[in-house]
Amino acid sequence: LYQSPAGPIAVIDVIYGLRTEIASSGNDFFAHKTGFTRKSLAAALRLAGFQFVFSRTGNLEVTAVAFKNQPGARDASLLNLAGDFTAEPDPTRRPNADPAIESANLKSRGNELLSKGKLDEAADCYRQAISLNPRHAEAHLNLGFVLREQGLHDDAARSLRQAIQINPELEDAFYILGAIAEEQGNFQAAIEYLSKAIELNPTFEVARRDLCRALYRGGQYESAEKTIEKGMSLNPNNADFHYYLGNLRMHEKQFERAIACYEKALALRPDYAEVHSNIGKALMELGRYEESISWYRKALALDPDAVGVEAVDCLMFARSYQNDFTPDLYLTEARRYGEMVMAKARPYQDWTADPAAQALRVGMVSADFLSHPVGYFLESVLAHLKSPRLELVAYPTVAEEDDLTARIRPCFSAWHPIDNLGDEAAARRIHDDGIHILIDLSGHTSHNRLPVFAWKPAPLQVTWLGYFASTGVPGMDYLLADRTSVPESDQAHFTEKIWYLPDTRLCFTPPTAVDKLKPAMLPARRNGYLTFGCFQNLSKLNDGVLAVWGRIFKALPQARLKLQCKQMDDPAAREALLQRFSRAGIASERVKISGPVFREAYLAAHAEIDAILDTFPYPGGTTTCEALWMGVPTLTLAGNTLLSRQGASLLACAGLEDWVAHDEAEYIAKAVALAGDIDRLAQLRAGLREKVLASPLFDAPRFAANLEKALLEMWRLHAGGK
Repeated sequence: LYQSPAGPIAVIDVIYGLRTEIASSGNDFFAHKTGFTRKSLAAALRLAGFQFVFSRTGNLEVTAVAFKNQPGARDASLLNLAGDFTAEPDPTRRPNADPAIESANLKSRGNELLSKGKLDEAADCYRQAISLNPRHAEAHLNLGFVLREQGLHDDAARSLRQAIQINPELEDAFYILGAIAEEQGNFQAAIEYLSKAIELNPTFEVARRDLCRALYRGGQYESAEKTIEKGMSLNPNNADFHYYLGNLRMHEKQFERAIACYEKALALRPDYAEVHSNIGKALMELGRYEESISWYRKALALDPDAVGVEAVDCLMFARSYQNDFTPDLYLTEARRYGEMVMAKARPYQDWTADPAAQALRVGMVSADFLSHPVGYFLESVLAHLKSPRLELVAYPTVAEEDDLTARIRPCFSAWHPIDNLGDEAAARRIHDDGIHILIDLSGHTSHNRLPVFAWKPAPLQVTWLGYFASTGVPGMDYLLADRTSVPESDQAHFTEKIWYLPDTRLCFTPPTAVDKLKPAMLPARRNGYLTFGCFQNLSKLNDGVLAVWGRIFKALPQARLKLQCKQMDDPAAREALLQRFSRAGIASERVKISGPVFREAYLAAHAEIDAILDTFPYPGGTTTCEALWMGVPTLTLAGNTLLSRQGASLLACAGLEDWVAHDEAEYIAKAVALAGDIDRLAQLRAGLREKVLASPLFDAPRFAANLEKALLEMWRLHAGGK
């Protein structure tokens, strides 16, 4: 009977007539596994938790054997069926002579230990079970699960493949292999494993959900949407599918539609923290950052572990768009973030970096070694940072690469991706590489690895380029700045020490791939009116900016505005923005709006613009430099933070100090005055590219020399104990 295809529970029923008792036990997982209901495995996973599913699965076999061979054990066995693993095994119990039964007992013991979080001991039990019965597929499966939990992915995969070789119908083994492959960035393998798990069990909702994510992360967006649609057809009340559909809409820049998907997910699961966080992201993209901040706070209150420090990053980023977010308030938030990451770190106290090495090993950690603003500022600097006294090592935090990646990769002596390493493992990798100075290029932006810096894997750690404020991480020693962006009186706004570069904290790489694009004649000459431009992210267009622009356009009734940004592909977002312009006094017929285009077309669009109106308190960076290269100056408003002075720093470095305003009245007056001096504006445009190319803002050899000098001096001071 025990060998019957009907399975062990059917055997129990034949012997003891317990079908009713099992069915009424309230355990959905056993009901599913024994055929008493068609409820999906996903329901059991949610109710019991993944580890407990494995624990309970193991006891089915052991219980069947116990019922057949030891009728007196009926009550204890039923306790196991109910999932009560609190009882310790009897140490006086004699081992069963049957290796298969003893192997099953050991697996059961391993499951008990696993349910208590004793991973090492559980793994030992599974190994003993396998030694007694090498064909014990579920012991291999459970060992694979434990090894994955321990971060031993390669060993876990070997155990899981062994389980599948013994029993090719173990959908859980395929599922975990898919999870491992996704964690390692092998999305195609993840897709294949998860698809197989679903083939074996079409009701395996968790596998279908994870398949959606793997397809999305692997760039197979159409297949991801089809998988989501299939999942919804099977269970329209699964909040996960609405969540992932929202993520697809986010990718498509359809932010209003994304929010609608997220709202459906919340209607099904109101405490879904990740959905709250993503609504915050969508609202920030739409420029509704007050609402965005509220949603981030809800997410963190619901489940800080689920949304992690990423939600804190986003919250801090969202607050940077607020006019009333003072440096002191920011520093408080940054210090709180630092406390969060330090609570999970064990900082290194000694390092493998050779203090007597002829060349300093300088590590750079970034998600943006590609066609991204950080990449545009970094490329020309790396090309000239070829000193025998420096050895550069890259630690990309994402798998994505492009043409710019290919151009800068030879500048590094080593390229070590850490996107699939946890914080501790990434810190260990950097530490073992003997890095002298580790540079963060992301700050609190997307895909940053600031928690790695909390482990202090290098003796000196520096933040630069990709962010505009303090990281708040205690292990970050320096922040690179210039005296325009961070006056000496503002050094108290940072947890890091400020290291001043002589000219500028930024150096831009000219877009030489489109050198054929030349600055065009001033449009106002042929139009008879000024055309202002803005290529900023929609989230920078706060109501204060629109109110000031409204006063400019009231004073210049013929002026026009060309606005281009990624969010304008969304019709709802476009209409909402036009309504905001109207409320600010700028009629829709005076505004030309367009969505995202390729870089060459974006640069060419500057031919239609006489001057850029900068946003505040979050000004342009890359867009300001690109406009200068295209002969178009930017009018900026300097504030009281590194971020809000970024435009002022760039323009001062380019020799355009008179394009910097220091209050709203001056900003308006300078904009209006442009209409009365078209000749001067045309003259500036004609020679602006040559002017800025000769400035420190575009002088990569000069900047690289200054950066090298700074790094060497930092190390000298560190070596001297200062």
